[in-house]
Amino acid sequence: MKEKTPSWISRSMIQKAIKEGKVKVNGQIKKPSYKLKEGEIVEVELPEEPKEPTVQPEKIDLKILYEDRDIIVIDKPGDMIVHPVPSKLSGTLVNAILYHCSDLQGVGGKLRPGIVHRLDKETSGVIVVAKNDLAHQSLSRQFKDRKVKKTYILLARGRIKEDEGTVELPLARHPVLRVKMTVSENGKEAITHYRVLKRFDDVATLVLAFPQTGRTHQIRVHMKSLGHPIMGDKIYGKYKEDEMFGIKRQMLHALKLGFFHPRTGEWMEFVSPIPEDFKEAIRKIAAYVRERT
Repeated sequence: MKEKTPSWISRSMIQKAIKEGKVKVNGQIKKPSYKLKEGEIVEVELPEEPKEPTVQPEKIDLKILYEDRDIIVIDKPGDMIVHPVPSKLSGTLVNAILYHCSDLQGVGGKLRPGIVHRLDKETSGVIVVAKNDLAHQSLSRQFKDRKVKKTYILLARGRIKEDEGTVELPLARHPVLRVKMTVSENGKEAITHYRVLKRFDDVATLVLAFPQTGRTHQIRVHMKSLGHPIMGDKIYGKYKEDEMFGIKRQMLHALKLGFFHPRTGEWMEFVSPIPEDFKEAIRKIAAYVRERT
């Protein structure tokens, strides 16, 4: 009877086991290039199933914009990871929420309880977290059906000529640099609308972005595709000139988030004030432009 391979076993694990002599054919170790013949018996010495890491509550200050029995809306700072990853299990938004919310029911998994959408570590602003299954299902469906209204503000490098526009370019994981996303005709649909608020000569442009879809790094990649990467973006647009404006993170802020309350159906909108480091960057860029003219 053929046994099903455990879901946590990967191709790389099997390859490693072969190299280490932990895979035998008819009781003998064979080279990785050996071609199996019908009827041969393969024995594999598998590693123990890894234990799923646990996430501990941590007393971390949160700026709460709204909270009830179903949801909590938070103004996330620009130096906090949303949910834990195996390499970082503390200091995240989830750790803080677990401490604050005694009524969080753990929907979404042990590492991502209540998380229905995310912001990159260096992106500040509004994020909503579900506290129970009803809220998690409703909000997840709203994000999937594109009923959630998202507004971001950003500082783009250079001068964007058009007052407004739409970027509609599919995105996929970069084939080599896995931390990056890239424009790919084989990628998933991604649409971002934008509107210029203010131009600082040829140095920078203050922009509102309205993502219609919610792909990883979507706004960041789309702005780069326009030739105007977000200032301070260490992956898609790192420049030494950012230092003169005191920019230490990507200048992208989730300004407003609107959705239907999962229990009442009431439309709700929440706004996060532009953070001080973002405003300071604007002041320094404006002063620099004035000095040049």
